[in-house]
Amino acid sequence: MYDAIIQELAPQGTLRAAVNLLNFLLVSSRGPQGEPQGVGPDMARAIADRLGVGLQLVPYATPGELADAAADNTWDIGLIGAEPARAERITFSTAYVEIEATYLVPPGSPIQTMAEIDRPGVRIGVAARSAYDLWLKRHIQHATLVHAEGFDATLEMVQRDGLEAMACLRPRLLSDAEKWPGSRILPGQFTAVQQSIGTHKRNTQAAVFLQQFVNEAIDTGLVARLIDKHGVRGLSVAPRVTA
Repeated sequence: MYDAIIQELAPQGTLRAAVNLLNFLLVSSRGPQGEPQGVGPDMARAIADRLGVGLQLVPYATPGELADAAADNTWDIGLIGAEPARAERITFSTAYVEIEATYLVPPGSPIQTMAEIDRPGVRIGVAARSAYDLWLKRHIQHATLVHAEGFDATLEMVQRDGLEAMACLRPRLLSDAEKWPGSRILPGQFTAVQQSIGTHKRNTQAAVFLQQFVNEAIDTGLVARLIDKHGVRGLSVAPRVTA
């Protein structure tokens, strides 16, 4: 039944699934051997089980590195945020989960609303090449984006250099705000980062299969069960998109 799909995705009998270790909501823990665990790895496992093939998780430290590797023959599916810049080489399913992204401002900041962020003189700290960084690059017109590698380095930079705001996923900012007395998370969101399943452009039949799988995973409650299983705060089932 899935012979053509397996030929595209796992011709050697093993599905290589790339996971982004920086996304602590999708990769929320490690197993006994240090293997990634969480909603993302479990979704990959469900796909491998559906195809009746083995699973090999291929970890990447950042989403940018994962996306760059689309040019190499190192993974078959990638669990990553769907962004236009990445879609040049990757065919994405619609989202199966989404994560709210917003801003943290330092103690004493006069900034109260989202509308006050995109102004001259405002410097926004952001993790380089994250999905929300790509969104900000397309939409920020007056403020300045200042990049660091990863969440911890971004927070450290914002504090050290006195930046006016930090952009990140709301669940991460909740923990950062607890560790930085007086800092505040702005109400609302500037985007919702949608996490999808991608495959190489050449895998046309597999792309159709992955879209069908995502639709089914949302409809049957699989995604909701995985979120509950791993106890992840701030991760929501994405709205079902119909063609």
